[in-house]
Amino acid sequence: MSIKVVIAGTTGWTGSVVARHLIASEEFEVVGAIARSTVGQDLGVVLGIAPVGLVICRSLEDVLATGARPDVFIDYTDSLSVKEHTFQALARGIRVVVGSSGLTAADYAEIEQEATSRSLGVIAAGNFSITAALAKHFALLAAQHLPSWEIIDYASAGKIDAPSGTTQELAECLGEIAQSKLAVPLDQVHGRPDARGATIGGSQVHSVRLPGFVIAFETIFGLPDERLLIRHDAGASAEPYAVGTLLAVRRVMTTTGLIRGLDQLLFTPGAASV
Repeated sequence: MSIKVVIAGTTGWTGSVVARHLIASEEFEVVGAIARSTVGQDLGVVLGIAPVGLVICRSLEDVLATGARPDVFIDYTDSLSVKEHTFQALARGIRVVVGSSGLTAADYAEIEQEATSRSLGVIAAGNFSITAALAKHFALLAAQHLPSWEIIDYASAGKIDAPSGTTQELAECLGEIAQSKLAVPLDQVHGRPDARGATIGGSQVHSVRLPGFVIAFETIFGLPDERLLIRHDAGASAEPYAVGTLLAVRRVMTTTGLIRGLDQLLFTPGAASV
């Protein structure tokens, strides 16, 4: 049986690429698509492929009103909508894959509680790129051996959330291992302590928003007379995020509660290959 999916943000930069992959695969059946600007249009036509006979809707309620019964709700919308969408889907017995950024550890704690209470699964990642998951994995490994680090988060000038979901997730996961040691505590900094960045999970995080960047992040570890940089740079295409998203859709069908981070699907015992 194919996995029935509905995707929100289906005409966006990442959502459109994921939608094309879902349509092309016999493993999945797209039974609903949500986008604000193209309501009423055929999904295939909007994506630049052959018509698929599926009309884009405004909301999950509208999708369900067509008689669709999705197994999984995929969210690639924005930080203002994703939490509400996730709770709406869970309330209707639908599992969720979150690719949108902007949620905090506190938000995810609420989501985990709701998903667990309903015996449903949610898989969320700030970045569904396999190489970005590797960069996070290596940073978490390094933090077990090195005491001090900071994170720099790069994105295009128009990205409205800061830090990115990728670095928010990374910083919070690093905080589960240790707190980065500062030679000068923030309350002893002269001048502008806020110039030292935001403290997230015990890590200092600096967000750069400039034209010329797509998405990148680096974790910098420092020791006397040496340093280690673990960096990931994304190109102009959203293709790298499709493989990880489809892996998450498969895995969420057998998940109860919350799994946060693509690395958790790749590097835990019994993890599935891509």
